[in-house]
Amino acid sequence: MIMSRLARAGRGGPLLLALGLFAALVLPWMIYPPVALDIACWALFAAAVDLLLGFTGLLSFGHAAFWGGSAYCTGLIALHTGLPFPVAIVGGAAFAALLALPIGFLSVRLSGIYFAMVTLAFAQMTYFVANQWRDVTGGENGLQGIPRELFGLDLSDSFSFYYAGLPFVLVGLFVAWRIVRSPFGRVLVSIRANPDRARALGYPVDRYRLLAFVLSAALSGMAGGVFAMGHGFASLEGVYWTTSGQAVMMVILGGIGTLWGGAIGAALVVQLQDFLATAGFAETGIITGSIFIVVVLLFRRGIWGTARHLLASRRKAAAPGEVAAEPRKSVDTPA
Repeated sequence: MIMSRLARAGRGGPLLLALGLFAALVLPWMIYPPVALDIACWALFAAAVDLLLGFTGLLSFGHAAFWGGSAYCTGLIALHTGLPFPVAIVGGAAFAALLALPIGFLSVRLSGIYFAMVTLAFAQMTYFVANQWRDVTGGENGLQGIPRELFGLDLSDSFSFYYAGLPFVLVGLFVAWRIVRSPFGRVLVSIRANPDRARALGYPVDRYRLLAFVLSAALSGMAGGVFAMGHGFASLEGVYWTTSGQAVMMVILGGIGTLWGGAIGAALVVQLQDFLATAGFAETGIITGSIFIVVVLLFRRGIWGTARHLLASRRKAAAPGEVAAEPRKSVDTPA
């Protein structure tokens, strides 16, 4: 019954949204709250990357600049202004969007590996600036002791802050969902499928790609801001290129172009890393990399993409029986 309802719900039906909301609300009751917050933040980050990769066809290895850059900006606002933490998170997301404008303007004219390498280069430039500008970013020490001010409320407990930061993640996921279901999102899919045909139809491809890039960066920045607030620090690791690579891995694990698959990939990777770190296993990359290879080989569409494909196949297989039953009912029923 649940399987068939999920199949009818499609990519983003109300039932799927309700199940996702329920899972987000009960998550800190089931696992360690800081890990739950990490899953939520990485889920939004993966959705932002999938917005660009799965729906626009652009693979970016530079999104660490927006995740980490927003974390630094959020921390600086909270440390030096004393404003409530929601203002700091929104400021960090705005900074990420502004940072994405020149990077995207210079990058979206490229595609494929060239786009990936250019965004990677910009991310490494951001990393170099964060490392050298020690008076502002703290250099290798980063920003520490970021406060969680909200009109005198005590949010020092990680369990309490999870529910304070969760609305930002949910709003970001909802924005991503609305984007892919809007006419703008359908244009992005057509650009991904055939940019030349989209140009022939009169769509300014580069402009659409730039807007998608900026929106993706803003959502990544919102995720990075919540992450920095949740942990109370911003570090160089956030702007390093491996952060982008991890988000891309989550998207591929869950399923490219599914949007929700990134949340599944985030839960899998974060939970596995936490389990291995708790067990004292230092080389977590060996295990996560091995699982990544197995999933890619066995589930070509990713975990959620494969599940959705199987549900759709089952629905198609059941459809002829339902159609065949209709005439029989009309014959047995008197006119």
